[in-house]
Order: sequence, then structure tokens, then C-alpha cells
Amino acid sequence: MTEIEGIGDLGVHIIISKLDPNETATISCVSKKFKEWASDDTFWATHCFNDLNLSSPIDPFGNPLPSFKVAYQLWREAFSSYPWVLLKRVKRCWDTLKSWMDSNFPELLTTLRRGASEEELNEVEKSLKIKLPIPTRLLYRMHDGQELKDKLLGLIGGYRVYDHMVNVHLLPLKQVIFATKHITHAIGFSSTSKFISIAASVTEREKFFCLNCSNYQLYVGTANLRDGEMMPCVPSALLKCSGDQQSDGVLLWLEEHGRRLQNGMITIREEGDFKSICQFPDKPPLCTTAVTNGVQVRASAVLVPEQSDLQKPGYFFAYSIRMSLLPEGCTVHGMTFNSCQLNRRHWIIREDEIVKGDVEGEAVIGKYPLLRPGEKEFVYESCTPQYSSHGSIEGSFTFVPGRLVAPKGDPFKVEVARFELVMPEYIF
Repeated sequence: MTEIEGIGDLGVHIIISKLDPNETATISCVSKKFKEWASDDTFWATHCFNDLNLSSPIDPFGNPLPSFKVAYQLWREAFSSYPWVLLKRVKRCWDTLKSWMDSNFPELLTTLRRGASEEELNEVEKSLKIKLPIPTRLLYRMHDGQELKDKLLGLIGGYRVYDHMVNVHLLPLKQVIFATKHITHAIGFSSTSKFISIAASVTEREKFFCLNCSNYQLYVGTANLRDGEMMPCVPSALLKCSGDQQSDGVLLWLEEHGRRLQNGMITIREEGDFKSICQFPDKPPLCTTAVTNGVQVRASAVLVPEQSDLQKPGYFFAYSIRMSLLPEGCTVHGMTFNSCQLNRRHWIIREDEIVKGDVEGEAVIGKYPLLRPGEKEFVYESCTPQYSSHGSIEGSFTFVPGRLVAPKGDPFKVEVARFELVMPEYIF
């Protein structure tokens, strides 16, 4: 003891800086001097940052505290009944989502509710006669879902195809109870089922995500939800549990959603004064891009489970086409033009590499978009059913330089690179 104390404050400080939080707390019990050393808040600032990503001392509800040491103690006490490794993972999940929202969609961030209490979570279990998986309990301890005031401010988001619009929210616990009982009694699930609805679209189109509290898988309802038909939303192989590394479908789903937001795979869609998270992939390999004569076309697809009917069988896909004219304009046969207008489309649709459709026609969804350099992409969505879970679409658009009413050159074809219609690993 004397020898260690003899190396001086700086030496002891270096030694303690190498310790983990438990070791730091343990040595504080050795003597008053060690307690003084181990209470240095710089150590606890490091522990708070490494374990909880805290850059300021706050409690689990976001209230400021006098020191990082107090903050760390309160977090450990508040979640003492949970594996600490899992707690850190769940907090990272929420931090990823909130960081993206803070930078890109602050209106969405304000919809997150304060964390639920243990008593509220116990009431859900009692009311629905289920046992919540530990990861889902922790997710709700940190945020009790979302306020449901705005239909477009869904944490998961969605898509719009013609008059079909969904925007998925993470449900607060009171709505979890209501939605689960609605599904159980009105749609036909057994009253002894272990399913609870944790996310749903609150638009006019119903879309329910249900957690199975027995196998921890997250499912989404199909067009035959009344018959109990659902699709798994996360890879089953990832649901295996081992000690503190326990996972369930909700945590895996939200972690993947956070990754897609952070890497730009999915983005915000703005329609007039409204913004929402758009689930159509926006980056390769799930989004393809082709440029022909200065016209750029990007394309991607998403499974629409709530319209899919697996009893036929049948899968329903929506696809999004984004076209724009690059800043240098449209170049045809060595001549450059500052506008071009779409006239016709040609689609080749495949299922399992077999051509099932070869379609030609005028316009897209009844429109003849006029493209000019520097303007926003013209975006349209359409849909197609298919019997196979693996297919693709490719084709071309026919444009004329200038305008259809006053063409300045010969028509030319613009490539639409092949994009896949496949059952995804994760369904949102």
C-alpha cells in the first residue's frame, strides 16, 4: 500500500485511468486516500462516455447532475436488474436513432416519449398475459414509444403508392395494449397467443408489427392478417441468446433501422410542407443508377407486406423511380439541350430470371415529366405483384429533346438499370 502511494498522485492517476468502473469503485474502498483518488470525476467522465455515451452528467431522464460519478451510480442503480452489457447496447441503439434525428429530422425527435417505469411495463405484462423480452423492456424503459399526433412523424416511416400510404410509428405502451387487444379480438388471433403489437401505421392503411414474446421474433401482418398470416422481420439466426448478449426482434430491427438511416440507405422524403422517412432504398446496391445522354434515372423497390397474399402465393412490391437532368444538360448526337421530356416507357419484368412481362406504353402514371438541369428529381411510385419472392425490373424511357409540343431533335432512349424485387432480410 505504502509503495503504491509512494509513486505520487500522477502515477496513481495513470494506474486508475487503466481500470474499468468496477475496479475503480473497488479500490475506493481501500483507504481514504484511494477514495479521494478514485473519486476524481475525470475517471467517471471517461466511464460515462465509454459505457453510456454521455458527454455531460445526466440521469436516465435527461436531468443534469452535479458529477459524472453521480451520473454513473444513478444509471447503474436505475437498471440494476438488467444485464449491463445489454443496457449499453440498447442505449447505443437509441443514441444512433436520436443522433440522426437531431441532425436531420428534429421534428421527429420531439415525438419520443419519456421512458416507461417498471410498474408500467409490469402492467402491460399483466394486462396482456405475456412476459416481455428483456431487450424490449429496456427499449421502453428509455423511451415509451412515440406521441401519435402527426401521422407522418413515424420513427420507422414508410411509403406512398397511389392512394396507399403507410407511416409506421413505435407505439407507446398504452397503444401497445389497445392495438394488441384489437388484433386479438377483431382480427382473429388466439387469446392465448404471445403476440403483442409494438409498431403500426396510424394512417388509413393498417400495418401492424407484432413481437412474439415466446420466440422473440418480430412479425409484420400480410393481407391475410385476419387468418394469422405474418412474415418474420429479422433474420432468425440472429435471435439466439447467450448470456448478456440477448437479442430480440425489436432491438435487432431498430438497430438495423438506425444503420440504414446513418449510412443514407434510407432518407427523408419531402412532399410540400410534409417530411417523412421514406423506406425506398436510396443507395446501391439496393438502389440502381443509370445515366444516358445526361438523364439520370435511379430506381429501387420495397416489399409491401400488408398487400402481399402468401396464400396465392403472391408478393406485392412497390418501386420508386427518380429521374433528373444533370447540370450539363441533355446531349444527343453531339448537340446539347437544356430540357427534355418523357414520352414513353418500356418495362421488362422477370420472376426467377424468367420474363413475365414486357410492357410498353405512354407516360408514367399519366404524366410526361419535363426535366431541366439543376431541378429536383421527378419522383413517381408504382407497384407490381409477383408469385416469386425473387424478381427484377429493367427497361427504358423514351425522351425527346426540348418539349413534346416543340421537339428539338430525335427521340432517344434512357436506360433504367435493373433493380431487384426480392424478399429482404429485414422488413420495415
